[in-house]
Amino acid sequence: MHSSQNEQDSRFYAHFASVPLLEPSTQQEAYEMVRAAFDYSEQLRLPVAVRLVTRLAHSRADVRTASSRPENPLQPASEPSRWVLLPVHARRNWAELTARWPSITAESATLPWNRLIPGSDRRLGIVACGIAFNYLQELFPNGCPYPVLKIGHYPIATSILDDFRKAADAWLFLEEGAPFLEAQIRGPFSMSAFPVHGRLDGRLPRTGELSPDLVAQALELPVSEGHPVPPLVAPRPPILCRGCPHADTYDFIRDVMAGYPGGRIFSDIGCYTLGALPPYSTIHTCVDMGAAITMAKGAADAGLFPSLAVIGDSTFAHSGLTGLLDAVAENSPITVIILDNETTGMTGGQESLSSGRLESMVAGLGVAPDHLAVLTPLPRFRQDNAQRLRAEIGHQGVSVLIARRPCIQIRKGT
Repeated sequence: MHSSQNEQDSRFYAHFASVPLLEPSTQQEAYEMVRAAFDYSEQLRLPVAVRLVTRLAHSRADVRTASSRPENPLQPASEPSRWVLLPVHARRNWAELTARWPSITAESATLPWNRLIPGSDRRLGIVACGIAFNYLQELFPNGCPYPVLKIGHYPIATSILDDFRKAADAWLFLEEGAPFLEAQIRGPFSMSAFPVHGRLDGRLPRTGELSPDLVAQALELPVSEGHPVPPLVAPRPPILCRGCPHADTYDFIRDVMAGYPGGRIFSDIGCYTLGALPPYSTIHTCVDMGAAITMAKGAADAGLFPSLAVIGDSTFAHSGLTGLLDAVAENSPITVIILDNETTGMTGGQESLSSGRLESMVAGLGVAPDHLAVLTPLPRFRQDNAQRLRAEIGHQGVSVLIARRPCIQIRKGT
């Protein structure tokens, strides 16, 4: 499973690593595939990836559950060569995996996740991967007239593709994400003995999610008009919650940075990333967890002034520690603002690993006590907080300000 600011296609990672990947088309299959993946992994003695796309992850459905099973007995590694990846072991393991790969690929023909569904109209065959098969069923609730190759397991046995080639005169690839299979079938020069359609030839958009309407357009079917949005319903962009402590933090940061038009604020991933949007328009970057501090350090070392980083308390504990340690080791002139809302707000309110020990963690990394302070982000302290931030920007070294106030949603108990 993989997540990113834009959806990356994890099928490429499985292909690169030479491990099998399962891609469910429905919520029920997602449940069944995860159970099956554990067994399959034990059988192959390899990792098995499971790919969930955005629309499936954001959906709900009734699922038929199976009875629980006892845990597998603990089996400490008895073959150090599989886990101690010295070059001599890694080369041998890779050679063994490469030798096994043809049989793993051929075995996929015997597994239930890939199957050919006959159709009467052989002018077109549809290769439906993962959730695309679900969209196809929505368009054809009484059965698709075209032959369909449902794909839920990778790698795909050549025999399955050979059988499908005999069933249709042209192929349409329906894939969420990248044209992973379409590109392989087309080849590097887009030369094919039969017509191949999908994201690469414009039958489907090259970017963005699939939808039943896009699939209908690709099949030249009428597109549902759906339910028009009433004029009274206005677009609502994401915003910080009313009363969010991050809003008050951004207020005093904006006050100070107005005097430094050449400065930059490097952010991390979390609720506070919304500081990039109006009315704050404060942060300048958001790349990945932990990047705020390392980017601020790199910019400061290159001469940028002032260079600020904003990072959440839980993200700091996750992957901000090493960046701060590096900045302290080189005494880089950066100011780090840790937005401590005493929870992991972005993913449901779990307790942060830094809860109750954030100051000691920062001090333990070597930040000088005189340049480590806890601020309370409230309107009545706005001027005091701005004054302290200005002072730390003037410090030619590492400063850390912890802006601490509980998440409003946690405080409300929601």
